[in-house]
Amino acid sequence: MIRRYRKQRHEQCGFLRKSNMPANVTGFGPLIGAIDEGTSSARFLIFDVLHRKVVASHQIEIKQKYPQEGWVEQDPNEILHAVIECIKETVKKMKNMCLSVSDIKAVGITNQRETTLVWDKETGEPLHNAIVWLDMRTTTTLDDVLDSVPNKTRNKNYLKPLCGLPMSPYFSALKIRWLIDNVPRVKQAVDASRCAFGTVDTWLIWNLTKGQLHITDVSNASRTMLMNIETLKWDPLLCRFFGIPQHILPEIRSSAEIYGHISNPEALAGIPIAGCVGDQQGALLGQLCLKPGQAKATYGTGCFLLYNTGNVKVDSTQGLLTTVAYKIARFPPVYALEGSVAVAGAALSWLRDNVQILTNIAQSQDMAERVRCSGDVYFVPAFSGLYAPYWQQDARGVICGITEDTQQYHIVRAALEAVCFQTRDILEAMVKDSGTKLTTLQVDGGMTVNSLLMQLQADLTGITVVRPDMVETTALGAAILAGIGAGLIDINDVDGSQVTKFSPAISEDERDLRYSKWKMAVERSMKWDCSTTLMNN
Repeated sequence: MIRRYRKQRHEQCGFLRKSNMPANVTGFGPLIGAIDEGTSSARFLIFDVLHRKVVASHQIEIKQKYPQEGWVEQDPNEILHAVIECIKETVKKMKNMCLSVSDIKAVGITNQRETTLVWDKETGEPLHNAIVWLDMRTTTTLDDVLDSVPNKTRNKNYLKPLCGLPMSPYFSALKIRWLIDNVPRVKQAVDASRCAFGTVDTWLIWNLTKGQLHITDVSNASRTMLMNIETLKWDPLLCRFFGIPQHILPEIRSSAEIYGHISNPEALAGIPIAGCVGDQQGALLGQLCLKPGQAKATYGTGCFLLYNTGNVKVDSTQGLLTTVAYKIARFPPVYALEGSVAVAGAALSWLRDNVQILTNIAQSQDMAERVRCSGDVYFVPAFSGLYAPYWQQDARGVICGITEDTQQYHIVRAALEAVCFQTRDILEAMVKDSGTKLTTLQVDGGMTVNSLLMQLQADLTGITVVRPDMVETTALGAAILAGIGAGLIDINDVDGSQVTKFSPAISEDERDLRYSKWKMAVERSMKWDCSTTLMNN
């Protein structure tokens, strides 16, 4: 009787397995998990990678803390618990679909970059809240560091030949320096050789393996200002310059290899962790931008553009960053040029939370479509300065061109256009650095569901925008790397055909006129913080 029940149950699950899965997924290949820990949420997704299909997933929001103006923190334990809970809930969903955990053959990790965590190696307890990538508290630390540049030149690009990055509060090195200087617990742990530093990937891998692995991958390490961009190792000169002891740093590994096996949570015990990549580099892979000259833009809280330069490290003269895109096992690294927009979706959040023009961000497309244009209104959302290609930390937000006819709809549309103009700023810089004009831009991220935004992006850049029908490209990139690292897939077999295209629909003259006015608005946003200080004095 028991055998008969098991046979019936097996047949039933076999039927469910076929009927509950996406219609074009048959006879599954290896299923691969991806932990995607971003600025606003943590997720765990199970992919049928070759068909670019999400089999099951779960997501939990992560709270942000604002102890002071310009400070942004998160609780490391909340991040960890959210990831573990997402894993458990996703596994439950798999079981409801008659899928076994044993069907998951590897797990990859992708994460918000530059966010800085420190913890006690012996207890595993955090020594401070995570300092989030967009936190600006290290502005004064940067001033002190710039004073130590030889010949008192205060040259922000002094270290760029070594690490590919300008000196900025954005990157991890200054955040570590601030923690050592301002948090006694951190200084004590450093002096006692008990302090461990890591970006979010390092923190998660440490805990998923119960403290057995203190590692990061080259893509995340390239965002710290401490890794030599050519040797792919922690650079003694960079560490000395910032006064950061190397013993707190994780081991740097490639982006695709088996690092170890999960022991926490038990739901995934024994499954290999075989891929690790920063979120923006993960999206580059998930978009299959594998050839030099291909580029992608990810629209979320901020907007991040990466341009694949192959095995060649291109030194930007246009304010862009040189970063490691990924490295697969023993193969040479793939490099990229990167430009970052600090405020993209965050501008819509500001309109919702601070100005109450929106009740929810999903309204933005409908409201913006109520007017035919922005009414010559230009919104520069430089809430915490401007990133690439300007790197002006004293810039502040401005809204220009307001008249008595301006309505809330014009401002919402101007906020969407601001994302597009900032993207064009970076694309123009990439063209100058590379000497190659883009014809298409791959896009992903939460904001890409807004089709008006995608059309505006095509109109204001003059290039075709390509949106994949499966938008979880960041997590997909981590899953692809895990599949490669575990020897399960060939990236050339991943389906990349299901996309929606947006073509430019305005004239070049109109495009250039509107862009010139955007540049005027940007000029008005600069040195605002300095001007305010002078007025107060």
